[in-house]
Amino acid sequence: MSELAVYGGLFLSAFLAATLLPAQSELVLAGLLASQDGAAFWLLCVASFGNVLGACLNYGLGRGANALRNRRWFPLSQPALARAEGWYRRYGRYSLLLSWAPVVGDPLTLAAGALRENIWVFLGLVTLAKTGRYLTVAALVWGWL
Repeated sequence: MSELAVYGGLFLSAFLAATLLPAQSELVLAGLLASQDGAAFWLLCVASFGNVLGACLNYGLGRGANALRNRRWFPLSQPALARAEGWYRRYGRYSLLLSWAPVVGDPLTLAAGALRENIWVFLGLVTLAKTGRYLTVAALVWGWL
């Protein structure tokens, strides 16, 4: 498989997994690490970068949520957005450390944008959470955990 296909496919998988679309990137990363298709360091970097960039898309959607939330195509229902905002208000910015988690992670990044979280704080916490998840996947593949 070409390097462009390996890294490009992983980036796309990680990016989509961080948006509100249902996608899975951990299995793609695990498969590439297990097959040794690509350098492990770069696979982890590409997956993390794609996933953080996808979270930034959610953040941007959140920033414009007030203007867009009544649109038919808006990706999150009003009750789901209200729940995410409530969770975010209750637990604060450190709830972004759960941005890696299925179901709650993506709405949290959207809520952070809607509630105008500082972008640098957002990037730091989300990068820590998402990179940590991929490092855990790598440790599992390599038998370290």
